[in-house]
Amino acid sequence: MEIVNIAAYKFVGIPDPISWRPIVKERCEQIGVMGNILLSQEGINLFVAGERGPVDQFLEYLKADLFFAGRFANITVKESISDHQPFRRIVVRVKDEIITMKHPMIDPSAVRAPAIDPQTLKVWLDQGHDDNGREIVLLDTRNDYEVQIGTFDGALHFGIDKFSEFPDAIASTTGDTRAQLQNKTIVSFCTGGIRCEKAALFLQEPAVGFAHVYQLDGGILRYFEEVGDAHYKGECFVFDRRVALDSKLQETTNEYEVTAPPGRNADYLRWKAGQLRK
Repeated sequence: MEIVNIAAYKFVGIPDPISWRPIVKERCEQIGVMGNILLSQEGINLFVAGERGPVDQFLEYLKADLFFAGRFANITVKESISDHQPFRRIVVRVKDEIITMKHPMIDPSAVRAPAIDPQTLKVWLDQGHDDNGREIVLLDTRNDYEVQIGTFDGALHFGIDKFSEFPDAIASTTGDTRAQLQNKTIVSFCTGGIRCEKAALFLQEPAVGFAHVYQLDGGILRYFEEVGDAHYKGECFVFDRRVALDSKLQETTNEYEVTAPPGRNADYLRWKAGQLRK
């Protein structure tokens, strides 16, 4: 059985996400897709899987149904294939943010940080500098247990346990760490791009003080799709029972042991990392 896995997000105003929840959940159940959908007043973030027909039907619903009033007509979707369903059911939740940062002044629906496509990033990494001759620093905005599974060669990260810790981690950089970033071209990246929509904007805040900041458009998953594993070591963690994807967007065949964040036991981590797959 071939299962189509899709990931997508869109920062766009949703006036009453609580009222949307039962409507979206019921429609997904009727269509026959499973996964996680997160709604908030700032937009939608989704990971959905099913056979090709139901997934296509879900995307048509999302993009064209009059209920959404065209909000998601141009949503960008990343796709991968697996031989089993990585989700057990459809879950639709409502939260304050579709990716929690706890800095409400960061609003990607109002303004977007500059983005770089995967092919251009590869060219920069091949030549060792950007188009202006400036040194490049790759900044991994993901959680530590994700970084342990794979990241770009030489990427800087802060060992955070959740994304809401990123602002304090970057704002408190001093000494050698600050010097690694200052006056360089910073390319922030994450799994599919959503975290960097906020991270790149935060890096440009006057109080933070970095001038040359980009986000990797589409994240690691789009990089794998368009470039492969050039300059990347390991695989990419995903938040479902596949655990990780290789550079061909195929489910990992490896078994991973990663270090649990403080206060979280091994059983929690195995669940979080998707190691209880089947």
